[in-house]
Amino acid sequence: MNGLINNIKYFFKDFFKPKYKENQPWLEYYSKEERSIKFTKMNIYEYLDFNVKEEDRGYVALNYFGNTFNYRSFFKNIDMVARSLKSLGVKEKDIVSICMPNMPEAVYLFYACNKIGAIADMIHPLSSPEQLKIYLGENDSKILFLVDFNYDKYKNVIKKSLVRDTVLVSVKESMPRLLSIGYTITHDFHLSLLHDYDKGFMTWKKFLSYDDYKGELTSNMKHNDTAVILHSGGTTGTPKGIMLSNYNFNAEMQQDGVNVYDVRPGDKIVTILPIFHGFGLCICLHTALCLRVENILMPEFNIKRFARCMKNDKPHVLLGVPTMWEAMMSSDAMDNVDLSQMKYLISGGDHLSPANEAKFNDFLHKHGARINVSKGYGMTESVAATCYTFPGTNAPGSIGIPMVGNRLKIVDPNTNKEVPLGVEGEIAINGPTVMQGYLNNKKETDKILKRDKNGDLWLHTGDIGYVSPEGLVYYTSRLKRMIVVSGFNVYPSQIEVVINDIEGVKQCVVVGIPHKYKMHVPKAFIVLRDEYKNKKNVVLKEIKDTCKKKLSVYSQPKEYEFRDSLPKTIMGKVDYKELEKDGE
Repeated sequence: MNGLINNIKYFFKDFFKPKYKENQPWLEYYSKEERSIKFTKMNIYEYLDFNVKEEDRGYVALNYFGNTFNYRSFFKNIDMVARSLKSLGVKEKDIVSICMPNMPEAVYLFYACNKIGAIADMIHPLSSPEQLKIYLGENDSKILFLVDFNYDKYKNVIKKSLVRDTVLVSVKESMPRLLSIGYTITHDFHLSLLHDYDKGFMTWKKFLSYDDYKGELTSNMKHNDTAVILHSGGTTGTPKGIMLSNYNFNAEMQQDGVNVYDVRPGDKIVTILPIFHGFGLCICLHTALCLRVENILMPEFNIKRFARCMKNDKPHVLLGVPTMWEAMMSSDAMDNVDLSQMKYLISGGDHLSPANEAKFNDFLHKHGARINVSKGYGMTESVAATCYTFPGTNAPGSIGIPMVGNRLKIVDPNTNKEVPLGVEGEIAINGPTVMQGYLNNKKETDKILKRDKNGDLWLHTGDIGYVSPEGLVYYTSRLKRMIVVSGFNVYPSQIEVVINDIEGVKQCVVVGIPHKYKMHVPKAFIVLRDEYKNKKNVVLKEIKDTCKKKLSVYSQPKEYEFRDSLPKTIMGKVDYKELEKDGE
């Protein structure tokens, strides 16, 4: 009987579905309860503690090279770290800088800071000394937690900063004993020299010995207080500190929870995306932990180790970037890996072209997966994802629909006026995850956060896209990547789609290069698939013929350059600035 009722409801869905404003057709994909979501006013630690009930604390929270920590020991370790921070004099609203890869100690520090009301400043451990100098200079941090092998690189910067305590943490701290011994033998010789000749730091063990603070570990931190500082990738200028509140962070988690509705306590996720980035820190870590999921932490991407993890641990959720999917498809290590247990495989961080999306879906199905890759779209200035492709919205090439609680509009970049459905313009986001602003940088903040005539705050993403009549959002290009050729607007992504669809092409990126008369013209940088590397002339002819057929005259690249690989930023994205310099 229920099946018959459901069939009747489906048949008449277009008749009974609620009518929304023409510019918000995506609302029909959410239930009334989802559209009425209330975002918590707890801080980050409180919300985690609220979600993980006593009966859940036997589940595994962290898995680090096979060493597992259940939620009971996880919370205990957070308290231990929080007590040491307080013993060293860390107060509410102090900034604690954490420059570490994905390892348990970094996770404990993040939540311990929040518990005592401090602000966690998450820094990429591959940052240059000059970048670290900028970060420490803008936030006045007095304590820095640093992965030990980076000390030589940064010590001169640290000594000239306001940092009074530097804590070196080894990636072996939480490894299983035998693996830790092997790591010590193969990696730690140079660190023994540091212990002998440089006393400008303390070890993690020494840090934990500071436990004389006997007061309460709770704080007066409010939901709208700054909780986290993340950093932009720096591809469009000087890196900026992005201030995110407890409310921002927890709202992202609640939005994520609506979309990954099939995740259950005890499921597993591979957290290989870095936790010094919103995608890794909030979605892979905080969201997963609030859902009582086992986090398999990987400090770096090694395809053989990753393949063993996929084969032996059988995770249910994986988040990654397009370069990861390329590595999976290209590696023999993945040949016999069964992916039939996968519930969600989510791509973000960079644009996944329709051609590569189709290739990766084919790869998944050949390995037993019954799902297609989902796509998330967002930016660190909005914590992480603002759009997502859950079932029913995962059309090829689309980035899904705005996540529940978000509003999205497409505006003319020159006038900021909203454009009709189907018309390209700049993507702007309004919602609970929009950042508080850039740290100590009102000028840059005002460029990206703008209020409309109703007083609503909108994040202007700098991305070009459009919304289909069905409410699906499509990303097409970066606004700053737009090339003006003889007065015509040319979007590199449109050229890339044409070239990436050619069989021998593994990856194509188009940038604008100077031209004497036309101001700028497109140049294509191309990476070929291995089996086509000896057929460059044949592929180049096909590329040129295809571009002539499918692109306007002013959109056709004027130069083509084959590369073995493309430069990446420290965030793992294509470094367009570097390619533009190379193309000059």
